[in-house]
Amino acid sequence: MKHFIVACALALPLVFNAGAAHAGGVERLKAFIAGAKTAEADFTQTVADKSGRVSQQASGKMAFARPGKFRWDYNAPYEQVIVGDGVKLWLYDVDLEQVTVKSLGDVIAGTPAALLAGDNSIEKYFSLKNAGEAGGLEWLEATPTTRDTTFERIRMGFKGDVLVQMELFDFFGQRTTLKLSRFVRNPSIPASRFTFTPPKGADIIGE
Repeated sequence: MKHFIVACALALPLVFNAGAAHAGGVERLKAFIAGAKTAEADFTQTVADKSGRVSQQASGKMAFARPGKFRWDYNAPYEQVIVGDGVKLWLYDVDLEQVTVKSLGDVIAGTPAALLAGDNSIEKYFSLKNAGEAGGLEWLEATPTTRDTTFERIRMGFKGDVLVQMELFDFFGQRTTLKLSRFVRNPSIPASRFTFTPPKGADIIGE
């Protein structure tokens, strides 16, 4: 479960302005890269196996500041905090009182974080294509150019100028769906939100 939480946290779902009224998914993504520097949103996360059976569900709040800073607070069904401070990735499991820390550069390459919250060189790491309209959304499909990644492909669905859904497909046939709501685009977010200090007494694993 934890590797999926970290991987999906790196998805960093965001809201942004579309470049044109009927722009395809690729154009909307590029408009986001050009215009969205920060965002906040609520999310729900569902993981389904190859047969479509739902095996995991979670929800919480997220925030991000490009490039490379983000925070995910999972509040159901368990509490976890994931913070990217631009240098390191921190994962705090409240129930276990355990903190895992890794170099952000080691885990961000080839992930949705590189796609949405990295620099402007997105096409260096992903092959992008418009995926048409379905379910009232305009879709983009991104395929990592590196094999050193958790995901086989990523789909993003836009409604108007808002990214409202992401679908992440792994190499085992599992699909993680992230649905986003209550977006705030380019809010002022204090820098302290993207810092993490391990709680006193917590076990620390990693760097």
